[in-house]
Amino acid sequence: MNTAYLLTGSNLGESASQLGLANQYISQKCGKIITQSAVYQTAPWGIQDQPFFLNQAIRLATELEPEALMQELLHIETLMGRVRTIKFGPRVIDLDMLFFNDLIINTSILQLPHPAMTERRFVLVPMAEIAPKLVHPIFNKTIQDLLIDCTDASDVQKKIS
Repeated sequence: MNTAYLLTGSNLGESASQLGLANQYISQKCGKIITQSAVYQTAPWGIQDQPFFLNQAIRLATELEPEALMQELLHIETLMGRVRTIKFGPRVIDLDMLFFNDLIINTSILQLPHPAMTERRFVLVPMAEIAPKLVHPIFNKTIQDLLIDCTDASDVQKKIS
C-alpha cells in the first residue's frame, strides 16, 4: 500500500460542496482517505483578482502507482467540470498530488514532491495539521519546519473542522 498526500482546492460555485464531492470521488477511484485536514479559506495565488479558495490536505492510502493516481485525479477534475483556461485562475476543483511515499519524480505529467509547495502557506498550513513531522525528501526538513521557514504571507484561515 502506498501513501499519497493531496491538496484539494476550489473557488468557484459551492466550494465546500465541491471539496466534499472530490473526497467522495477520491475514495471511490483512488483509495482510502486516512486523514484530512480542516478546510481552510485561503487567498488566491498568482492571480489576485478572484474569489478566495477553500483548501484541504488529505492523506490517502492507495494501491495505485504515482502516474495512475495522477491520471485518476485529472479524470476527477474533468468529471467535476474543471476546464483549464487561465494558469492560476479560478477553478471549480483543483487536485494536486504533493507527496507519494518518499519518491522524487520529475516527468512530463508529474513532479514530486510538488515543486512549489514549500513557497505556499495554503499548502503548508493544512499539511502541517495532518503531517507536521513528514520529511520532505529533497529539503530534508519536516512540514512544520518548512512552514516556519516559508516567506509567503498569504492569508490562510481555518474555516471548517
